[in-house]
Amino acid sequence: MIVVVTILVYFAALMLLGRWSARRATNDTFFRGERRSPWRLVAFGMVGASISGVTFVSVPGMVLSSGMTYLQLCLGFILGYLAVAFVLLPLYYRLNLTSIYAYLGQRLGRRSYLSGASFFLLSKMMGTAVKFYVACLVVQQFAAAPHGIPFALTVVLMVLLIWLYTHRGGVRTLVFTDTLQTLCLFTALLFIIWLVMRQLHFSPADAVSAIMADERSRVFVFSDWASPQCFWKQLLSGAFIVVVMTGLDQDMMQKNLTCRTLREAQKNMCSYGVAFVPANLLFLALGILLAQLFQGQGIALPTQGDELLPQFIAHSSHPLLVALFTLGIVAASFSSADSALTALTTSYCVDIRCRPSDERLRRRVHLLMCVLLVVCILIIRMVNSTSLIDAIYTIVSYTYGPLLGLFAFGLFCRRGVRDRWVPLVCVASPLLCFLLDAGCRHLLGYRFGYELLLINGLLTATGLLALSVGKVRFRI
Repeated sequence: MIVVVTILVYFAALMLLGRWSARRATNDTFFRGERRSPWRLVAFGMVGASISGVTFVSVPGMVLSSGMTYLQLCLGFILGYLAVAFVLLPLYYRLNLTSIYAYLGQRLGRRSYLSGASFFLLSKMMGTAVKFYVACLVVQQFAAAPHGIPFALTVVLMVLLIWLYTHRGGVRTLVFTDTLQTLCLFTALLFIIWLVMRQLHFSPADAVSAIMADERSRVFVFSDWASPQCFWKQLLSGAFIVVVMTGLDQDMMQKNLTCRTLREAQKNMCSYGVAFVPANLLFLALGILLAQLFQGQGIALPTQGDELLPQFIAHSSHPLLVALFTLGIVAASFSSADSALTALTTSYCVDIRCRPSDERLRRRVHLLMCVLLVVCILIIRMVNSTSLIDAIYTIVSYTYGPLLGLFAFGLFCRRGVRDRWVPLVCVASPLLCFLLDAGCRHLLGYRFGYELLLINGLLTATGLLALSVGKVRFRI
């Protein structure tokens, strides 16, 4: 009942925020927040929006296999956020864009525009379904199953709640609900850390000393160039991951574009970009403390890192811990799912249908996206295979490469392109990357990491260069 009451109170707070923020809402409110959002509020909320329920579960367990080397990637994130803040944001504000993919239409042509928007719609829907599936599982286990509620109904109710508090206010509502969700997420995280420290009989100073003395606290890897954890690979990959999955992602950029001015948007981007390092440091520190607790109590460490935190929660007798863990998962997942549905609706209405002022279409599309999300989650549940989830994440990672290539060609090459062949290039590049990865694994024993994203983008840009025509007059 503690879990049920916690979730109901949380949902009630979201509904109140949604109702308050959606007063006199229009399409401009839904798509752009009327460009009146305070940048500090956006920055704080974006930290939580960038952390999914999968991250909440997975990052602590990373220490079992790779220590704290994930922080190398987070340092690369900072470079990426600087690039987005001072290269892409000025472009988006100068063109006064609602959807960032409209730039491709102005620069390269209609089919390039549709290719970018279509890749976004595909990857975002699949990625959101996997992330929100985790939240549905947690709610089902701790709150719905004990009352005999089937999983399908749990999914429908959770997606319905997102629709209820976002269908009017859209991105303006998300700015406020993300703030609440980020607050809930880190409250849950800090409480779990405090409880683990208490069971280990650690003071804060003792915990810091124990983490630093643990061999799993290694952050930097300079010696092994073939390792996916090599510092320079991680740093460069982190920068490009942010450029692609934030700067070229309508979902992540839509709230940034609600700030009043370009300068405020840049402050917002730099602030939450830097905040990623301490935020993920907390998750990794929790992982090391949990590993020490398990070893001290003679409990075998799980073979899969994703099982570390859930196993601790499952064996805990503290009811508030279960409630806050559920709250943290739900807050993280809702924060990413609600913004994804809003961005999907925006992209379809603005990019595919070219009807940004049609409120009736916007309401119908938003409802349709909610229905599609439910269907995707139920398909994942029906197959019930971790290999399917891994496959979806692989597909999602491949689909961002063409976006990188399209924008890179548009920004750094002055030539035009034969627009009708662009969709073929965008499909061929991920397929070539897949074959390259499989071939290197089989013949050389080398497995590509995040750097495959760069190769994917490079192949797309090279293909566009091969299709290029004379110079075009376009100033960014």
